[in-house]
Amino acid sequence: MSNHGYASGRLNLPFVGIATFGKRPLVADWTAIDADVAVLGAPFDFGTQFRPGARFGPRAVREASTLFSFGHAGAYDHEDDCTYLGADVRIVDLGDADIVHTDTIQSHANIKTGVNAILDAGALPVVIGGDHSVNIPCIDAFAGRDDIHILQIDAHLDFVDERHGVRFGHGNPMRRAAEKPYVTGLTQVGIRNVSSTAKEGYDAARAMGSDILSVRQAHKLGPQEVINRIPEGVKVYVTLDIDGFCPSIAPGTGTPSHGGFLYYDVLEMLQALSKRHEVVGVDLVEVAPDYDQTGSTAILAAQVLLNFLGFIFHERRKRP
Repeated sequence: MSNHGYASGRLNLPFVGIATFGKRPLVADWTAIDADVAVLGAPFDFGTQFRPGARFGPRAVREASTLFSFGHAGAYDHEDDCTYLGADVRIVDLGDADIVHTDTIQSHANIKTGVNAILDAGALPVVIGGDHSVNIPCIDAFAGRDDIHILQIDAHLDFVDERHGVRFGHGNPMRRAAEKPYVTGLTQVGIRNVSSTAKEGYDAARAMGSDILSVRQAHKLGPQEVINRIPEGVKVYVTLDIDGFCPSIAPGTGTPSHGGFLYYDVLEMLQALSKRHEVVGVDLVEVAPDYDQTGSTAILAAQVLLNFLGFIFHERRKRP
């Protein structure tokens, strides 16, 4: 006999039902969030400069996440000898922020409203983009709260100040973040090759408190030493651009850059971060599923997010 409840009630396999994130409950009333984690879709891609399509990222990542939705008994990891994301970690899906086509300012404001609602409820915001410009309203929502340090995993520096009047595109978010008085520093990892930012962007980033590492530099250091470079005691917001991964495993993105990270490169950094720091927010951006007919980019995104959440709450439960 099954001890997972499958013998009675519905089997609820991954390919049936509504594809919320991890098949967790949908909460349409943002004034009634009662959870540890709240997932918000930000299907906005008007900030892209090359291939569009990241507006379909939240939908694809949610659908992929149903693969990891068997029951609520958690997931046992034999390497770590522990169970992650048990029933004590309450995850809800808030649906998507309202996007107004071609209106960046209003769309970003609507994303900020959602993140504010999550933070006000005491939950951990997990925002699924969308292009990387959706990070701007996410960081805006931390105004008036505790100081944060940002860990960015990305192929590109995203530190353009202004180009042809554009200040809120997907090349700008880390510059907009560094300007905030409550952002005390940035650790930018995976930055490589011909990037979207000129030399003066790198100079400005370092002058404004950025620690910049390429993939090869991160490999030389190892995941733990990369995380050890983040100042002790800071609260960390993590922004994950899927193009930080190698396009051999994540082709479904608008600006792929060869030579990126593989799965465990990133997973081990995130696990080390969870052990050493309090994580206060996450966004995962730039999944553009139509460039990947296998669906593996979206599966990678969902798997990284769920594992990261498992690490975060495993460590939180251990702290007094």
